[in-house]
Amino acid sequence: MVDYDKLSKRAKRIRKHVIEMIYNSGSGHPGGSLSCVDILTALYFERINVDIDDPQKKDRDRFVMSKGHSSPAIYSTLFEKGFLLEEELSGFRKVGGSLQGNPDMLQVNGIDMTTGSLGMGLSAACGMALASKIDNLDYNVYVLLGDGELQEGMIWEAAMLANQYNLDNLMAIVDMNGLQIDGTTDDVMSLGSITKKFTSFGWYVLEIDGHDFDQILGAFSIFDKVNSKPVLVIANTIKGKGVSFMENSCEWHSRRISKEEYKLAIDELK
Repeated sequence: MVDYDKLSKRAKRIRKHVIEMIYNSGSGHPGGSLSCVDILTALYFERINVDIDDPQKKDRDRFVMSKGHSSPAIYSTLFEKGFLLEEELSGFRKVGGSLQGNPDMLQVNGIDMTTGSLGMGLSAACGMALASKIDNLDYNVYVLLGDGELQEGMIWEAAMLANQYNLDNLMAIVDMNGLQIDGTTDDVMSLGSITKKFTSFGWYVLEIDGHDFDQILGAFSIFDKVNSKPVLVIANTIKGKGVSFMENSCEWHSRRISKEEYKLAIDELK
């Protein structure tokens, strides 16, 4: 039985960590970090097979944070899961700290792939999913993409490969908040119908509310039933979700948080 109230409270704590990390560092990407928190919360606390006591277990599920600039969201989620210590969060984007602006698999416990160059995460996830089939290991691979990231050409090369090799153990989730650093995704480089594009590439495509835990978990259940196809989940989200003055604003794609803004945000998240 899923405790939705518990998930909501955990997501609010994760958002609070995100705000604290970016405020303390004086830089970061609050908008896209906040928009994907509910997806990560559902994934890590109701779905993904990982073990904090054996983080390199061969048959563990893998997760790739392809939109690496939203690292505060995955760091905060890993902290709540028990992979990271509180003092590590306070070192975010600090010289000598392990939690840099983009995730580094060689420095951070629980990170399966170093990311940051947008468009590369899906290729890495395809390799992991294909490796599980070659090695006869039973694990799934999840990758979180930004909608602006879909403008990268490598995404579509990886999409073809995933279909070619019938990677039905691969789920890609698009954090579809509609905004990127310079404006809306439609204004910068329109993606058209993502559903039609990925369907034509041989993927099974779902569209959900990325802030509705029931729909997110429902997508995982459908994933279990799809055979011979990779699965794409278009998760409609709100950039800056949870902090009213950050919501649906390109301004908060990448910005420092002032002392006054920090207090307002934390008050809302209480």
